[in-house]
Amino acid sequence: MDSKLLPFAMQDVPRYTSYPTAVQFQPDFQGKTADDWLVSLDPDASLSVYLHIPFCQQLCWYCGCHTSVPNSYDRAARYVDYLVRDIRRSAALFGGKKGKVKHLHFGGGTPTYLDDMHIAEIVEAVDKGFGLESGGEVALESDPRGLTKERARVLAGIGFNRISFGVQDFALPVQMKINRLQTFGLVAAANEFLRQAGFTSVNFDLMYGLPAQTVESVARTAQQAAELQPDRISVFGYAHVPWFKKHQKMINDAELPGVVDRYNQATTIEAELRSLGYAAIGLDHFALAHDALTQAAANRTMRRNFQGYTTDVADALLSFGASAIGEFPQGFVQSARDTLEWSQKIDRNESPVTRGLATTPEDRMRSEVIERLMCDLSVDPGKIAVRHGFDPGMFDDVPQKLEAAIVAGIAQVDGSRISVPPKHRLFLRTVAAAFDTHFVAVPNRHAKAV
Repeated sequence: MDSKLLPFAMQDVPRYTSYPTAVQFQPDFQGKTADDWLVSLDPDASLSVYLHIPFCQQLCWYCGCHTSVPNSYDRAARYVDYLVRDIRRSAALFGGKKGKVKHLHFGGGTPTYLDDMHIAEIVEAVDKGFGLESGGEVALESDPRGLTKERARVLAGIGFNRISFGVQDFALPVQMKINRLQTFGLVAAANEFLRQAGFTSVNFDLMYGLPAQTVESVARTAQQAAELQPDRISVFGYAHVPWFKKHQKMINDAELPGVVDRYNQATTIEAELRSLGYAAIGLDHFALAHDALTQAAANRTMRRNFQGYTTDVADALLSFGASAIGEFPQGFVQSARDTLEWSQKIDRNESPVTRGLATTPEDRMRSEVIERLMCDLSVDPGKIAVRHGFDPGMFDDVPQKLEAAIVAGIAQVDGSRISVPPKHRLFLRTVAAAFDTHFVAVPNRHAKAV
């Protein structure tokens, strides 16, 4: 790692899955506002739906998600009941055309913690309430340790066609340190079950920066992952936040790789995947040539939202479940994180939204600038400003803000265009922060750049 990159690698910067980021959401946001935004959607609006399932069979010690391990399945069954009730309540407010849901995504947690009957009940509620578009993407996150051939067939029969696995690392010493034991053979079998069942897209998540990881181990994991030919592979840096996620205290700080090792692991994974036929996409995604994400990246129509890089171009993202985040043309909404508060609001036939943010025209303009940089590694902010009715001169100070980054080589300026060289894609978030008027550097608020 070039020493010039070190200060940037250690910066705390937002992930920019939205702009403004979730840190800016207001805690006194009214659920009625979220309902009003739903009611006011254009009748022809296309929709995306996100469902949050905050349960797992076992807690992985690296996890930063909003999830828990229930002491009985009854708790999950009650959660599904409330989830379906909120979907129906929202559908009764919605006045748009049915059949416009292009993307349906179950996130977590581990959505497949739920039994097939409850998963089908949720999908049916969304379809009846809003209408799934024929041929749309129906996706879920899963744990390969609980997937059987029969279950893969049932999920495909419900309508799922895309799935994402948390692989992280195939090395046994790493798996023991993070409380997630799953062999290469187990993942290979699960992958085969899904292909036989008719799933058209499989995604693996890999991580770097975990305890016991080495450059050699992550290279081997990348090779093994590619051998199974998942359509997409996402690569994330482990964010160690034990003050926020208490179970991460099970990971010994002293065993974590330093920033130079993290950088070397990340760049090694990229080099291995590219050599094995995967295109590098945006900040941290990789995909095979046939995948729609590769094509969207090539023609610059790729988008970025709370699920990461996507082909989803829906007009609104509806969200259901505790802590779930949605997006409307007017701004962002987030449901109560606490499941008790969330369920009590649904009991009162109210929106469970407790946080959110009404965005300004300038927010929406800057959001597009940051999204294009994060997706395309290059952006002309002045052109976007003009299209939104703003003076392009408002970005004249950006080269000065990026002076140190330009000297280090992680940012380039060509006229009014700002770019990040592909070899420095890991620093995209650092460069994007130059366009963020809300960002204040506060230690431990955001993930490290590398």
